Amino acid sequence: MTILDKIIAFKKKEVAKIKAEVPVKKLVESPVFGRSTFSLKKSLLEVGSTGIIAEFKRQSPSKGIINDTATIEEVTNGYIEANVAAQSILTDTSFFGGTMADLMEARVINQYKPILRKDFIVDGFQIVESKAIGADVILLIAACLSKEQLKNYGKLATDLGLEVLYEVHNEEDLDKIELDNKIIGINNRNLKTFEVDLENSIKLASQIPDSCLKVSESGISDPRIISGLKEYGFQGFLIGENFMKTQNPGEACKEFISQIR
Repeated sequence: MTILDKIIAFKKKEVAKIKAEVPVKKLVESPVFGRSTFSLKKSLLEVGSTGIIAEFKRQSPSKGIINDTATIEEVTNGYIEANVAAQSILTDTSFFGGTMADLMEARVINQYKPILRKDFIVDGFQIVESKAIGADVILLIAACLSKEQLKNYGKLATDLGLEVLYEVHNEEDLDKIELDNKIIGINNRNLKTFEVDLENSIKLASQIPDSCLKVSESGISDPRIISGLKEYGFQGFLIGENFMKTQNPGEACKEFISQIR
């Protein structure tokens, strides 16, 4: 059983429990459910965009504790000041130490930039929940969903006014997605072994049509890497650990962005 298998098995139980306690009607009645969302696509494509999707991440199964002292408030403010294109927030508690409250708090502070809810979505309920907590974008991981689920969950998200970052790691994942006008994230971290290989983005980039927006995720630790990835058509770059492992993630992000050529 891989780490991903463990996470998914646990997540299914966790969601079933929440679904039994929280009616969908309650989610729809959330104060932020009716808000107009911010577009990740627009933010990444606008002239002068940094392309950086900066993540708030306390821990991970592969690295353990990354940063357990930084607060959502200081990091969110720091990222906004650094002029990120978007913010990503891990809401998985058991494996990544995040909470939905983290995203809700960030939403109050962040009134200008899209927020990606980074979690393992295994049920449509979580998509409605994402809208209710103030997310603009959800993550759908192809490795843990069927072709039909990816299509149905994508449609549900769109119907709710949310955008989708479809995450792939190999050709098999790509084959599950109808590749047309999608935001495709290529994860350089193998979700089964948690090893990182930046060549993964380059290898898969050529198989993604130009109608899609390409995002490279994981393992980006040097501003020069951004320039290299841009040559392969990438316009978004999801970075978390590189900023979060420092004492001041917002400052680290600002410094990184200032060096992008």
